[in-house]
Amino acid sequence: MTSSKGQQGGRTLFKNKNPDGTLNICGKKIEMLRKSKELSQRALADELQLMGIDLGKNAIQQIESGERFVTDIELRAFANYFGVASDDLIL
Repeated sequence: MTSSKGQQGGRTLFKNKNPDGTLNICGKKIEMLRKSKELSQRALADELQLMGIDLGKNAIQQIESGERFVTDIELRAFANYFGVASDDLIL
């Protein structure tokens, strides 16, 4: 992951993005695991909501396409749901 610096009002702003422009490194793995379970994005969102994680279908789509950051809490929930280690989602 790279960080690019920008200036705004005398402050340095960091924009954390992967070299390909995506905002997370786990999205493609989450998509692969979801599809291996033959789940729709809506069904995965529903399952996560039952676990107390407030994500909708659109958030799942944005995560999978790399358009949205993933919090550590969300990463842990994905890992728990899919039965994998959190590291497996980011390596």
